[in-house]
Amino acid sequence: MTERRKALSALTMNTLAFTVCFAVWMMNGVLVTFLVENRILAFDKSQIGWLMGIPVLTGSLVRLPVGMLTDKYGGRVVFPAVMFVAALSCVGLSFATTFGEFVVGSLGFGLAGTGFAVGIAYTSVWFKREHQGTALGVFGVGNAGAALTSLGAPTILMALTDNLANPEGWRNLPRIYAAALVVMTIVFSLATENRTPAHGRDRTWREHLAPLKVMRVWRFGLYYFFVFGGFVALAQWLIPYYVAAYETSVALAGVLAAIFSLPSGVIRALGGWMSDKFGARTVMYWVLGASVVCCALLVVPRMDITSPSEGVISTVGGTVTAVSAKEIRVGDRAFAVRPKDGNAAPADGRVLVWPTSEFWQEPIVKVGDAVSKRQLLARGTTHIFFQANIWIFTFLVFVVGIMMGIGKAAVYKYIPEYFPDNVGSVGGLVGVIGGLGGFVCPIIFGYLLKWTGLWTTCWMLFFALAFVCLIWMHIVVRRMEKRQAPEMSQQIDEKSVRPSRADGTEASVSISGTPPTSTRMAAMRNS
Repeated sequence: MTERRKALSALTMNTLAFTVCFAVWMMNGVLVTFLVENRILAFDKSQIGWLMGIPVLTGSLVRLPVGMLTDKYGGRVVFPAVMFVAALSCVGLSFATTFGEFVVGSLGFGLAGTGFAVGIAYTSVWFKREHQGTALGVFGVGNAGAALTSLGAPTILMALTDNLANPEGWRNLPRIYAAALVVMTIVFSLATENRTPAHGRDRTWREHLAPLKVMRVWRFGLYYFFVFGGFVALAQWLIPYYVAAYETSVALAGVLAAIFSLPSGVIRALGGWMSDKFGARTVMYWVLGASVVCCALLVVPRMDITSPSEGVISTVGGTVTAVSAKEIRVGDRAFAVRPKDGNAAPADGRVLVWPTSEFWQEPIVKVGDAVSKRQLLARGTTHIFFQANIWIFTFLVFVVGIMMGIGKAAVYKYIPEYFPDNVGSVGGLVGVIGGLGGFVCPIIFGYLLKWTGLWTTCWMLFFALAFVCLIWMHIVVRRMEKRQAPEMSQQIDEKSVRPSRADGTEASVSISGTPPTSTRMAAMRNS
């Protein structure tokens, strides 16, 4: 088998395995909801939240050691091991009857989430720098496994339970997932061969962890907290958002949420290609900039506000002689009154993009009343209405999802650029931070909603997070420009290719995360 065919085979198997793992990783979101809604098992709201979050949490925390193991022993060894352990845990979950047993099973199959760290490291060693962004983007398409579970698992559960006539049939769903993992383990082992980074086996654990002292790694982690953690959080949060804020059915909310999650997973391949062609830095500028704009637009909540405003005050004393919707007379003095036109919140179903307002005045006196100077004759009212049209909202959320999908690939384009011999450990840590975002953000959303009563507070959080990432990246880029020669600053956006050694392998990057002098031009482009 040629080197190219081996690389393509590894990429194909990695992507398929990651898709299966991601589908398993998201299983509890559907399974637990199904069991509780149909009163097959009784869990309270806090227990439901923990059961949905535990696989995300454990799958994220274990990414770092699993990534380091991949650097040391290779993906062909580690990936099957991860899938096999997750399969055993799925089988164990199928026998669970209590909350504690569900927790143990969820802790086990949550390891499927570590497949991302394995796949990133194992994919990187098969492709040269100029093609790594595209390859990692294709691998990232496996995120679509989440959509496969959210769209397919409910139908499978209904079939397994014979439309709830046999409630215990749900236990076959984890077994089906376990069988899929076992089949994928066998196919993966047969279709791939092992490869580790240069000197991967000879280095100590301390050397594997050395890059984690570099601030750049944590900056990449913050980017990934937003683009991946935000993706995982919103994939779960949007369903109750639509139901509560727009009063949709759960089924419609699921479809609208899929408009966000499915394209975001699939488009990751495009993000990898764009990162190869234009540079990760350029792509991240667009991703973060567009996210800031869209989140700012989404911050404004759906609202229907009526507030007191300017009224009509008499400038003379006397007796009211006439009152109409447009005028009040006191003696022979006329005072204009602004009537209500009812245009702030039209009832004809028109789509309103921007907030609208209406101001009117209502007489509070009647003919024959005696009034004094400076007495209020008509009360003023302002009505502010913002439709926050569901389709415009969904379009903006769709754009945010696309940006997150592209950004996920761009972030992982950075890692082999700066840390080619530590992709597993660095990629693992970045993945941990991103995964923790998926676990932590819904909790923060819940508290913000509780404190303010506004569903749009989640967009306030993401606006602030994207803005911080954008400013931090820009400051770093400017500092790098100033440290380099003037001609380098002028050529920062020019495409460069990492020089190769005589044996055809790429020149490595120092353990500190700073590219050697001969490759700084390429790294500056992707800073």
